[in-house]
Amino acid sequence: MAKQKIAVVGAGLIGLSTAVYISESISKCSVTVISDKFTPNTTSDVAAGMLIPHTYQGIPIHQQKQLFRETFDYLFEINNSSEASDAGINLVSGWQIFKTIPDEVLPFWSDVVLGFRSMTEEELKKFPQHRFGQAFTTLKCDCPSYLLWLEKRLKGNGSQVYARRIEDLWELHSKYDVVVNCSGIGSRELMGDLEIYPVRGQVLKVDAPWVNHFIRDGDGLTYIYPGIHNVTLGGTRQKDNWNLSPDPRSSKDIFDRCCALEPSLQRAQDIKVRVGLRPSRLAVRLQKEILVHDGKKLPVVHNYGHGSGGFSVHRGTAKEAARLVGECIAALEGSSLKAKL
Repeated sequence: MAKQKIAVVGAGLIGLSTAVYISESISKCSVTVISDKFTPNTTSDVAAGMLIPHTYQGIPIHQQKQLFRETFDYLFEINNSSEASDAGINLVSGWQIFKTIPDEVLPFWSDVVLGFRSMTEEELKKFPQHRFGQAFTTLKCDCPSYLLWLEKRLKGNGSQVYARRIEDLWELHSKYDVVVNCSGIGSRELMGDLEIYPVRGQVLKVDAPWVNHFIRDGDGLTYIYPGIHNVTLGGTRQKDNWNLSPDPRSSKDIFDRCCALEPSLQRAQDIKVRVGLRPSRLAVRLQKEILVHDGKKLPVVHNYGHGSGGFSVHRGTAKEAARLVGECIAALEGSSLKAKL
């Protein structure tokens, strides 16, 4: 039986990781990634890449934990391999601090990260404005490196990558059997999905190699995330703001907030400003749909709307999207068999 042809629309973190999972888990298909933007020009390239979960209101907690665990375990395995440097993955320890004791002193993901515990009084002396804190070790991705690694892995599996802007998924009907929509904020126009909206994020990338512990303040608006090549300082959360131009006032505010937590950052060098639009939604859209037009059918699997939590769950949602693609392929093969009979 001929291989089913799968098109994945979108080449950010979600698109590439989904394409890789499909290519490695479904033998009877060929995979092509189609996008008008590739690294270093995707929203994912701006992301801090820290594995600390964002809570999605529309997804049961036990499912969110499973998505996070699958992602953490996958990246931890890469971290322990010879691929870690190329993939831009490293372990980083640090603190999540609070000015008031949070309702959830033991978050749902506490037994997934490494060494989770409450901070000691001695540790909290570093942050005199804060009353409570949590210490743990998690994983961080250098986003551009990881995207290049995923793309290399995908091509190594025999998959294709094309630069092209898709205006309508029906453009792909004549050549592909199943389409996987990982277009992020582009789904607002591509699918007419008005539930997805941008949350503008502005960060600073600075050279401060002496900073080796992460610091995350409260709900994560202010953070200091050291990585392999630089330290990411954040951030902003500006809902429905489409402006991709850096805002000098936001940059100063971010820098001042981060310096209040780590005064040594005043000596940081080579400060670069990056802006991205997080594709946000009440819940990730992770489902299959059959589009119908003039009597023709196009199976589509949607995987988008991860907002600020994409890195923490990307492998888990890729696995679920691949499962849905498998269901679409099974249905197509079943229909083909019936037609022959």
